[in-house]
Amino acid sequence: MLPTVNRGRASTGGYRNNSVLPQYLRRIVKYKQMDMEYTFWQMLHLCTSPKVVYQQTKYHKQTKNQWARDDPAFVVICSFLLAVAATAFCAAYGHSVAQATFTVVSVVFMHFFLVGVSLASICWFLSNHYLREEFTVHTHVVEQRVEWLYAFDVHCNAYFPLYVVLYVLQYFLSPLLLAHGFVATLLSNTLYFVALSYYHYLNFLGYDVLPFLERTTFFLYPIGLLALLFPISLLTGFNPSRFALGLYFG
Repeated sequence: MLPTVNRGRASTGGYRNNSVLPQYLRRIVKYKQMDMEYTFWQMLHLCTSPKVVYQQTKYHKQTKNQWARDDPAFVVICSFLLAVAATAFCAAYGHSVAQATFTVVSVVFMHFFLVGVSLASICWFLSNHYLREEFTVHTHVVEQRVEWLYAFDVHCNAYFPLYVVLYVLQYFLSPLLLAHGFVATLLSNTLYFVALSYYHYLNFLGYDVLPFLERTTFFLYPIGLLALLFPISLLTGFNPSRFALGLYFG
């Protein structure tokens, strides 16, 4: 008998991913079906011990036979918190209700969803086409692929600590960060360097936990670029806080 590879309904990331997404979207409007307690547990540990979260992801794979979350609670809560943070910035620096509405909508739908979908799609494509292990074909081997919904989960996980630093912490430090001078520039650059580096580190952890991927250190490369840009930004006097808030509030 010739060796075969199952590429049909059991293929991870294929048919199953297509069937899970509609169910995932339907549960967004069903609050009682969301596990809020577990979601807040994940958010806390993503900031303190993210490897514990991805250890739970392995258990989820064993029990649900999929890597991606089937509960949209994380996305819903994160969107709500982003809207609250954007509203706080508008109350402090905004000029009109119309501007505040535009800012809140753009932060939630453009910064979080649109950018997130784009980054998740890029990582999903690169992982499936260039980072999967080359294996010898065996009888009854199931081809494993990264689910797109899991790639989006990884983005959401990595985005939450970034939210804590660049939306919450930056808000309270903004009087100091927006001042002129080297100290404000140094603090602002350090804040953005830590937030963006941690984002890419969590992105790496999300793909490194998948046993069928190799060379996942690829996802750490942007941290090296950030390390190169950090001293350049200081030498040129670039203040990312002033730049970011200036885009919205002038």
